[in-house]
Amino acid sequence: MVKRERVVRMSVEQPLWRALTGYRVLTAVYAIFLFVFDRDKFERPWVAIVFLAFLAVWTAATLPRVANAASCTKRFLGADLTVAVVGILLTPLADEQAQQVDGPTLPTIWAAGSVLAFAIKGGWRWAALASTFVAAANLVERAHPSRDTFHNVLLVWIASIAIGYIVEVARASERILARALEIEAATRERERLARDIHDSVLQVLAMVQRRGTALGGEAAELGRMAGEQEVALRTLVSSGLVPTARGGAAGAYPGGAAGPGPGDAREPCDLRSLLAPYTGSKVTFAEPGAPVLLAPAAARELAAAVGAALDNVGRHAGADARAWILVEDDPDEVIVTVRDDGPGIPEGRLAQAEGEGRLGVALSIRGRLRDLGGTAELISVPGQGTEVELRVPRGKAER
Repeated sequence: MVKRERVVRMSVEQPLWRALTGYRVLTAVYAIFLFVFDRDKFERPWVAIVFLAFLAVWTAATLPRVANAASCTKRFLGADLTVAVVGILLTPLADEQAQQVDGPTLPTIWAAGSVLAFAIKGGWRWAALASTFVAAANLVERAHPSRDTFHNVLLVWIASIAIGYIVEVARASERILARALEIEAATRERERLARDIHDSVLQVLAMVQRRGTALGGEAAELGRMAGEQEVALRTLVSSGLVPTARGGAAGAYPGGAAGPGPGDAREPCDLRSLLAPYTGSKVTFAEPGAPVLLAPAAARELAAAVGAALDNVGRHAGADARAWILVEDDPDEVIVTVRDDGPGIPEGRLAQAEGEGRLGVALSIRGRLRDLGGTAELISVPGQGTEVELRVPRGKAER
């Protein structure tokens, strides 16, 4: 039975939701006790009683809403912020002296909980929007804001934005950690499969090659093919890339304009997985140790251009020519080089072929790179082989 690796995902923001739940309960109790001790200062205490009763019920009823990000919807956030703003604006109605004295509002610091919910849910931009509404309500409620009022408003605004930014950084770190754990699990599974393949398939192919060579005749051809498949399989196992099915006999140069494709996924595609199927006994693939991510359409077009270049090697460089694929992943661009040890291209041959209607290089290679905003440079010296350098800028490829 195959042992499956299980990647445990951690939630760095779940403790923040639990802290917010406790904060809302404690600050609601604080607002009620503050009114009880200062109720003699209110000209219309019934206004404060009605609002604080509603605040207590609202806080208790919405505790499940602030338990996690999925439950905390945009509609709830809007309603919760409305409760905080209304409570602030009702303060002068309950206490006429509130506009002249820097006293607490009816919801007091409970209002900051609404802003924190925005910050945890949507990051610093949402926090800035919510804190702006709360700040405007406080300034309107004071009528003649003092320095302390501006200080408190600015403190809430800056603190909420800072918390929202920290949440965004934590989420990005969580995604990176989860990806690293997935890669580690996949690496262990790949190593296990490599051991199994080495102990079974590769040994069988090596034995077929030796026996076929010894028997001669048709068995020798079978042994040669087994040897080529052994080399190709060793290369794929060592690189850790999963090959896709392709036609053609063993040792042939895979090519064609269609090329392999990653499907219609919108997630970035690892270019290495598209180029790995081109590996064989005559094609060597050198790639970075980390994924080379490109937009799916750009990755498909670039892989198809590589396939067209290899197809030209198979057609024009001779049956014994070897080819090398080198992938370089720079911050600003991806560079793929296809080189062969064939006889090279005579000067003027490409222009002649284009004039005769054979547009393999012009369309299949340069045309594809031009559509991606990149370049295709072909360098060939008679007797020294041909090198095709494909450059794709990341910004243009993503668009």
